[in-house]
Amino acid sequence: MINNFSADFGKTAGEYRQYRHGFPLDLFVRLKNLGIGLAGQDIIDFGTGTGSLAAQFTRQGCNVIGVDVAQTMLDQARILSKKENLHITYHQSAAEKTNLPNQSTDIVSAGQCWHWFNGLAAAQEAHRLLRRNGQLVICHVDWLPLPNTIVEKTESLILKYNPKWPFAKGTGFYGQWAEHLFQTGFVGIESFSFDVCFTFTKESWRGRIRASGGVAASLSPDQVLLFDSEHQDLLKKHAPQELLEIPHRVFVIIGRKIPQAIL
Repeated sequence: MINNFSADFGKTAGEYRQYRHGFPLDLFVRLKNLGIGLAGQDIIDFGTGTGSLAAQFTRQGCNVIGVDVAQTMLDQARILSKKENLHITYHQSAAEKTNLPNQSTDIVSAGQCWHWFNGLAAAQEAHRLLRRNGQLVICHVDWLPLPNTIVEKTESLILKYNPKWPFAKGTGFYGQWAEHLFQTGFVGIESFSFDVCFTFTKESWRGRIRASGGVAASLSPDQVLLFDSEHQDLLKKHAPQELLEIPHRVFVIIGRKIPQAIL
């Protein structure tokens, strides 16, 4: 929860599964080079949602447990993993208290979710779950509301319907999360970022926005319908082309657990 703002992604789980792009494959190449996502590794994926990180790590030969507090999101994740015959274990719990065994995993990952957690408590739980030299990796991808773009206009419309939505005008950088890792004993903390463009049709951009925390996850169904109608009109007016190239930024922060005896 951020600034007393809350969202229930269970309300939009189907569209979340359908319209969210997930993370670009280049992210997983970079993570592999850092020893994350290697075949045979055990991974616990906090806030797994519909399983974007969990699925790709499983394709790479990892043994993954996907953790999420929302059963509806886990149901959607199971649909996706079943389609690909991916063997992922799903566990319903909060990231801050999973009740999974101590020192039971090589990697704890968190994709597109850390801002919804109590960051210190989630980092403490990750530290408890990790084995010696295990790593916590937090990944996030944001659209970029550059001036005079469809993204900026879309954000303005979200704020019209949901003035308390706290994520407008983001830069895609989250350096403050390093404090959560530092305060819970992680070392070797490092981060990186890179920019990508995702292609949307007008329909899929509308779906992506409906599936966001500021729209269907926090507005009433009637408000969502009104928003979506106005969003459709906005796109007709300001985006004559059918395909939209939407800039995004991927941000990653990583910390390593070192046994207390070495500190």
